[in-house]
Amino acid sequence: MKVLGLQLDIAWENPPANFTTVRRLLAAAAPAPGTLVALPEMFATGFSMNAAAIADPPDGPACQFLSTTARAFGITLLAGLATLGPDGRPRNQALVFSPEGHLVASYSKIKLFTPGGEPSHYTPGTVPVAFTLADWTIAPLICYDLRFPELFRQTAARQRPELFVVVANWPEKRLHHWVRLLQARAIENQAFVLAVNRTGRDPYYAYAGRSLVVDPQGEILADAGSAEGWVAAELDLETLRQYRRGLPFLDDLDRL
Repeated sequence: MKVLGLQLDIAWENPPANFTTVRRLLAAAAPAPGTLVALPEMFATGFSMNAAAIADPPDGPACQFLSTTARAFGITLLAGLATLGPDGRPRNQALVFSPEGHLVASYSKIKLFTPGGEPSHYTPGTVPVAFTLADWTIAPLICYDLRFPELFRQTAARQRPELFVVVANWPEKRLHHWVRLLQARAIENQAFVLAVNRTGRDPYYAYAGRSLVVDPQGEILADAGSAEGWVAAELDLETLRQYRRGLPFLDDLDRL
């Protein structure tokens, strides 16, 4: 499976500007039809606590953009977005749109970033989510979730994803944690990891990118560096399955 992560300098609370950037980067990257493409956490606005103003309602402009873009490029598009649920409560979500433009999965961030006040503005999710693409099982997680290995283990025990996709706004000053934690999650769960971070600055933090593709041994297969751009790789499912058969560690997981 081909995967692509777009890392962009997100314009603060400016969805139209970010839609333009995503289109530009996608056109430049030219993903093959069927590619899984991921965008960072809250790609349309940045990591804003102004939830009442920025949360996209059901079938709002950002959701329509994602649907249209997935269909136009023939890709599966996974994106972080502040959303407004049918209950009127804002959530920090990862949404997945099919090449036909249909919403096929949504995950609400479980571990909200307490140091940044996120729990005061967003409603947390309660359970991890996985979806199927071709023969792959894929689980999305969001930024601060990365610090909680039990979320990954819970998903691994129940659904055995071969790929975790982590979308984030991970600050530059803790970038060394980002890399090491991604490698650890890949090793622990015998899975590939596609991790997509942002670049640039918002009113509070600087971001240095380093979107990565990590293999199940913890080796970095691709690194986007610090500039706006993308990370890409082609992942082999049979190689992963052979590795799991040879070392069936996941069979000894408790059912969490």
